[in-house]
Amino acid sequence: MGSASSKLEGHVIASPFEGTFYRSANPDEPPLVQVRDHVSEGEVVCILEAMKLMNEIFSDIDGTVDQILVENGQAVEFGQALMIIRP
Repeated sequence: MGSASSKLEGHVIASPFEGTFYRSANPDEPPLVQVRDHVSEGEVVCILEAMKLMNEIFSDIDGTVDQILVENGQAVEFGQALMIIRP
């Protein structure tokens, strides 16, 4: 995880703040994206909860989800890599 981030290949979607990572907006819904899914720039790829607010995190590139680096419900730090998108 932490030390591997220096070796990540592809476009990194990083956490813009500290919070809790969720793969879907609701526990009863399927994940927003899976590995190997194609995403478009502006597409919601995950949710970060901070101070009881659910914040949508968007892809800033068109590409394919190569890796999801954190587990659902995991606390994340500012700047932590959340997923890798291959252009």
